[in-house]
Amino acid sequence: MPELFPFRALRYAAADELSEITAPPYDVIDDDERTKLERSHEHNAVQLILPRHYEGDDGYDRAAKCLQSWAADGVLERDTEPRLYAYRMRYEVDAVPRHTLGVIGALQLPETPGEGDVLPHERTLPKAKSDRLALLRETRANLDPIWGLSLADGLTAAIGELDPASTVKAVDAGGTVHELCPLPPDRVDAVRAVIRSAPVVIADGHHRFETACNYRAEASDSPGCESIMAFVVELTEDELCVHAIHRLLHGGAHARERLAAHSDVQVEPFDTGPDTLHDLRMRMLEDGALGFVDRDGFALLHLEEDHIEAHLTDVPDVLHGVDAVRFDLGVRPGLGDLELSYRDDAATCASLVDKGTADGVVLLEPVTVAQIREAAVAGVKMPEKTTFFNPKPRTGMVFRTLDE
Repeated sequence: MPELFPFRALRYAAADELSEITAPPYDVIDDDERTKLERSHEHNAVQLILPRHYEGDDGYDRAAKCLQSWAADGVLERDTEPRLYAYRMRYEVDAVPRHTLGVIGALQLPETPGEGDVLPHERTLPKAKSDRLALLRETRANLDPIWGLSLADGLTAAIGELDPASTVKAVDAGGTVHELCPLPPDRVDAVRAVIRSAPVVIADGHHRFETACNYRAEASDSPGCESIMAFVVELTEDELCVHAIHRLLHGGAHARERLAAHSDVQVEPFDTGPDTLHDLRMRMLEDGALGFVDRDGFALLHLEEDHIEAHLTDVPDVLHGVDAVRFDLGVRPGLGDLELSYRDDAATCASLVDKGTADGVVLLEPVTVAQIREAAVAGVKMPEKTTFFNPKPRTGMVFRTLDE
């Protein structure tokens, strides 16, 4: 069963500066954001997770030396005792207060990746794994936690309330309040027992999870390689907010024509006025269609359901209603050699199209927590880039070094 171990974390000594020192996860930071983070504070965590690459210098060694020097100079301090860490994010969805509460610890890696009681729920792309492996080799540290979903009931209750006197806070650019608090020793055994009682499904951080498993195979002499820092949350509607991940198109200004010519897609132009994007997404729900935006405007993509059904025979039943699957089967074949990138925010995607950064975007609907649970119980992987859990834990609230 899953084991979550306490560890002696490295944490920033300047707890009152965490809003400026911490960073979003590496895979949601673009070039402009990286520059802004670098300028926000001389010790911002972006220098560790996204070091600049220069000619003849890939940056990974500099990230390792940076981590070492910050620890030696007192910028980072190590906790005196191994701890688990309660982590809470407080935010709003449509002006309604929400929160996500979980616990950070060292999650034991399964003996065989993809088997046992720690399971991925999405397929992965190879490029990011090679980048994260190079960084892990040099730093020998978990710089940001992966996100695990516990199928056990009662984890939220076992974590309990955060002690205000021991809690440190950061506020991100979107207004989310991030709070970290060492878990009181008298709650540790109860939390570990709950997590041990049911499988944990990897929700976010699949590349880092697979990277950690690969690194363990080449550095098996280090006990720290047997685990990875993880943020574990109870898999329940009350604790999770899931966004879709949309498909940005690059390398062809005629994507609409390609799709219109594809026999399995009907393109319906859509334009209502200033709230077109919102109205489009409402129609997507009503019609079961995908959305589309390019510089010619908005459209609905109606998929040929007979074609989809014919290809779903080899797809597990729990995935039949997932838009990422419907995109792969019904839309992707019509796009030819166009390249894809991925973003979660529909308005940002539309803006990137308007600026010419992307040639178009196909908008998807998010999966539900119920679908995630059903797929997890069935042991089924969703397509890559299906779920975007929001908000994301801040990088730099806590670090874990493998040698410790």
